[in-house]
Amino acid sequence: MDIAIMIEGQNGLNWPRWKRIVRAAEDLGYAGLYRSDHFTNANPPDLDSLELWVSLTWLASHTKRIEFGPLVTPFSFRHPAFTARMGAAVDDLSDGRLWLGVGAGWQHREHEHFGFDLLNIPGRMKRFEEGIRVVKQLLESDEPVNFTGTYYSLKEAILLPRPQRRGGPRLLVGGNGKSRTLPLAARYARAWNAVLIPPAEFKSLNNYLDELIHRNGRGPQEIARSMMTGIIYGENKQLYQQKLATRSGGKASEGQLRARGLICGTSTAVVDQLGELAEAGVERVMLQWLDLDDLDGLESLADRVLSQVS
Repeated sequence: MDIAIMIEGQNGLNWPRWKRIVRAAEDLGYAGLYRSDHFTNANPPDLDSLELWVSLTWLASHTKRIEFGPLVTPFSFRHPAFTARMGAAVDDLSDGRLWLGVGAGWQHREHEHFGFDLLNIPGRMKRFEEGIRVVKQLLESDEPVNFTGTYYSLKEAILLPRPQRRGGPRLLVGGNGKSRTLPLAARYARAWNAVLIPPAEFKSLNNYLDELIHRNGRGPQEIARSMMTGIIYGENKQLYQQKLATRSGGKASEGQLRARGLICGTSTAVVDQLGELAEAGVERVMLQWLDLDDLDGLESLADRVLSQVS
């Protein structure tokens, strides 16, 4: 199983932090680096939030190995034509290392602040599917595209230059919903990314996804399986207990956090829990690293864990 890092870009990300994290992920041997796409954090006070696609462009041109992408970039404030254009260009710049994670949008605060219509959930999901269809058609068609939907329309639209990768960057759909998210992943995506669930639940959803894939005339091997989950890690028990207390605020025990899908402990415990995810079918795990300045922790995790699970 591949081990990647995921950061929350709305929680204080700026250029110095981003450059340090990118170089650490590249140099320490992590398989990838992924980040959220938000204007601001969900609750005040507002923090630094480096723009997603500008940051990924810098990563693409300053690394050679790691894969990367948004988890996820929403159609609620990014038109799918721009998402397709930027995704194709950044994928080409990186020699094909981008996973294009797309989403419907969810955070009310940023939409209210910047004047974007989040819509109700049914409308949001309908717009999400339309957005995916627009992106796929623009990326895959060598001929001009026409599209008429409720939220988007295209008339003789074509992306030039054409993506170097046939069909453009690999599309990733994230989420755990059986009625909406998984059917969209089965129909359109090259990767499904689950979010913060324990191994047994992942295995159940993964099996259900296989059924949906077959119904859509595709093979299970056509869709990669990954999961984004939280981690509380310390290289010794004392440091781990300090981080556990800080992260939980004393409101949740280690057992409760693990039951919700978080990975908790020193290196031995982390390796065991990652092994359980691998057995459940997770091919890549994106570990949510919330402390953007804890590069020592990233290095320790790489030294003590990567060689045992990758």
